[in-house]
Amino acid sequence: MIKYQEMLESATVDFWLTRFLFQRSLAFIYLLGFLIAANQFPALAGERGLLPSQLFVQRVSFWDAPSLFFFHCSDRVFISAASLGVVLSLIALFGFSDSYGMLFSVATWSLLWVLYLSFVNIGQVFYGFGWETLLLETGFLAIFLGSKNVAPPQVVIWLLRWVLFRVMFGAGMIKLRADPCWKDLTCMYYYYETQPLPNPLSWYFHYLPRFIHKASVVFNHFVELIVPWGIFAPRPICYFAGGFTILFQLILILSGNLSWLNYITIVLCIPCFDDAVLSRILTMDIPAVAPPSFSYKIVLGMLSLLIVVLSLKPARNLFSRRQLMNASFEPFHLVNTYGAFGSVTRERMEILIQGTNDQIVSDSTDWRDYELKGKPGDVNRRPCLVSPYHYKLDWQMWFAAMSGYARHPWFLNLVGKLLEGDKAILKLLANNPFPEKPPRFIRAELYQYHFTEPGDEPRHRWTRARVGEYLVPLSLDNPSFRDLRKRMGWISH
Repeated sequence: MIKYQEMLESATVDFWLTRFLFQRSLAFIYLLGFLIAANQFPALAGERGLLPSQLFVQRVSFWDAPSLFFFHCSDRVFISAASLGVVLSLIALFGFSDSYGMLFSVATWSLLWVLYLSFVNIGQVFYGFGWETLLLETGFLAIFLGSKNVAPPQVVIWLLRWVLFRVMFGAGMIKLRADPCWKDLTCMYYYYETQPLPNPLSWYFHYLPRFIHKASVVFNHFVELIVPWGIFAPRPICYFAGGFTILFQLILILSGNLSWLNYITIVLCIPCFDDAVLSRILTMDIPAVAPPSFSYKIVLGMLSLLIVVLSLKPARNLFSRRQLMNASFEPFHLVNTYGAFGSVTRERMEILIQGTNDQIVSDSTDWRDYELKGKPGDVNRRPCLVSPYHYKLDWQMWFAAMSGYARHPWFLNLVGKLLEGDKAILKLLANNPFPEKPPRFIRAELYQYHFTEPGDEPRHRWTRARVGEYLVPLSLDNPSFRDLRKRMGWISH
């Protein structure tokens, strides 16, 4: 084991290419996050969003959810902050952030982190995904990587490996505890069909032979429970650990749409490789670098101490019988716990939102379907490619189908927005079946979906069967519905 002081003193150009590739890759993830915020945040959590952020900041204190938007909460500010985030992401992506010295680098990465933290902390359920906090934790450590004229600090490289370890090992441990199908090796019988957003290749994965499904679960356990320990091993073992993890993430990318979770995990694998191996891929001159200054070493020491202290709860959580998945233990999300698909759903349920302009609902009512951009709806529509982008409303609809709408208050506000013909919400959908005027009634039906069988036409599509009613037909004239919207603050009194 390398002692901490030796790690600081031995910060050499061995990780210059590592830092170069890592910073630009992370900047790309930030760019995705801010583009999503610019396109979706106002409709989801803006002034008139499904879960208005003004109502949220009235219920919590700043220190419970630190955010710049506590000082001013408006759609104009949200768009401005997201646009600034896009600009800063491009500055980092094209290498300008580390070309003008340490202060400019620290300022760029700090602003990226503060801006994204501000969105996550008031985004409520729409920002409650593990990859959001993973970006924040990784982005915080990126602040301390330094600029290109300073030797990369190895201690930050090790802290990034610690993040990767928790991501992978946490995912492996939660699977052993949460669902017996991970032990009897049958989870893949269902996963490809029931995952949140299948992609065009998910159909092919679903119909692989069952022995391959079982073998893939074994491989999953190997990569998530055994391989992570190699992250801390000397080379070439750490190379193999990083390589196996990247291979695993590429398979996941091919098999479904999981936002940027797999992409940022690949980014976290980069610190497993030093310049000795990366120089075979990146043929570029490494400039002369200065050793870390005394003040820089002090800051790195304070950072290390902070991460060690904050890691105590997440580390205990990894081995706890009541392991939490994708949880934070403090409001800045500096050291978190992660996990994915501890439980695998066996049946795919979908909520189909329908509207009508009929004045009275009857058995002969003409209902028209609303379609989401990424989720199954029309059975003749092939699953689409979304990742690394993220349709936040589509994901929440996947969760909503697992329980009643009472557990998802935003759903009733979505119905109200559709009845009003809200333009911001309609932009989140794939279609508007009522282009001339909003519908008079909205209802929601629950359907069970399955992939078409091999040989069926059209191939690679869906079949569905109605399960029952999810939400009774509602109109804006409904007194109870109107009163509920007023009590919730979704419309003015």
